[in-house]
Amino acid sequence: MRKVLKHVTVAALMAGISYALPAHAQVEIGAEAPDFTLTDVLGNEHSLSDFRGQFVVLEWVNHGCPFVVKFYNSGEMQRLQEKYTEKGVVWLAICSSRQGEQGYHPPEDAARLVEELGAMHTAYLYDEPGDVGRLFGARVTPHMFVIDPDGTLIYQGAIDSIRSTSSADIEEAENYVVSALTQAMAGEEVATPVTQPYGCSVKY
Repeated sequence: MRKVLKHVTVAALMAGISYALPAHAQVEIGAEAPDFTLTDVLGNEHSLSDFRGQFVVLEWVNHGCPFVVKFYNSGEMQRLQEKYTEKGVVWLAICSSRQGEQGYHPPEDAARLVEELGAMHTAYLYDEPGDVGRLFGARVTPHMFVIDPDGTLIYQGAIDSIRSTSSADIEEAENYVVSALTQAMAGEEVATPVTQPYGCSVKY
């Protein structure tokens, strides 16, 4: 058993996978989220400040990561994106993978991938130098952040409560992003504003 666990751990490290990381971040809960401007796959610029007055979800993404694949292949991420963008929430997928690293796709390929997956986010943004990821302390994919209409960070951490790559676990898990949005949109305090992020390391 020890040998098996050792091999699993080594394999996970080689794949750049981190099942759970300490919940330390660059931006504190209750602080104003720092503004940024990034370009999407179509060459359009988007600034966080453009969306003041709306809830914003930031989703760090790498479509080569099995934790991200779990949510997209099952259709769960698209379902959440569609549900909340229809409610007026801005959902920004951010790729901080360096060119040549896992998760990086040239704009034309990324646009095709987004279409094939049926992604429903507001925009897929490039952060190829990794400046915005480091600014927010994004460490894994998917690493999730929720910002309220005043521009205040109200949630950061894991997407849900079960750290696995199995889509069978989605239904059983508490989705922390859903909980945060549901509570905040009802005028309530977010009960769990920080959790330990899990997934693949961001390929800065």
